[in-house]
Amino acid sequence: MTRPYRLKQRAERQDQTRQKIVDAAIALHQTKGPAATSMADIAAKAKVGRVTVYRHFPDETALTRACSGQYFSENPLPDPTAWLAIADARTRLRHGLRESYAFHRRTEAMIGRVLTDARDHPVMAPYHEHWQRTVEVLAAPFRAKGQARKLLDAALAVAVSFDTWRTLVRDRGLTDDQAIAVMLRLTCDCDEGGT
Repeated sequence: MTRPYRLKQRAERQDQTRQKIVDAAIALHQTKGPAATSMADIAAKAKVGRVTVYRHFPDETALTRACSGQYFSENPLPDPTAWLAIADARTRLRHGLRESYAFHRRTEAMIGRVLTDARDHPVMAPYHEHWQRTVEVLAAPFRAKGQARKLLDAALAVAVSFDTWRTLVRDRGLTDDQAIAVMLRLTCDCDEGGT
């Protein structure tokens, strides 16, 4: 009976060690950025040896995936499918931008660093796909067709972008509501005849 108990304790310690490594990596990615964070840095912050880090995560991609999964579990992306119930195009857009900008504000430290260091890393593909789906949901109630639709989709992609939010809010000093007003004007001007 003591053997299963010891195995259970060992598994729990391994899980705790793994969690310490992921937490350390997330903290360092948020403060230093992924490019400036080494496995040795992660080991030191987690207070484990480098061999222990590699035992749990054989390469940086495995660790990055674990960090990404945990980070977005704790900081969920806005859910654009919830906006489908809003029929009016401007109201849906305003609501979607408000939720998107709140997400950008909450995750600014991490997303700013990760986009700088790893924008095109494969682990970021779900992040980019999410914002493309967001554009599709926001574009759906607009009437624009053809070239006007292409311009609308481009304007919406700019509107929901973290980089746009940071430029308008951090660089230009706008409030989120002012940034939303700017983006409403930009995007709604692309819709043929308005909505």
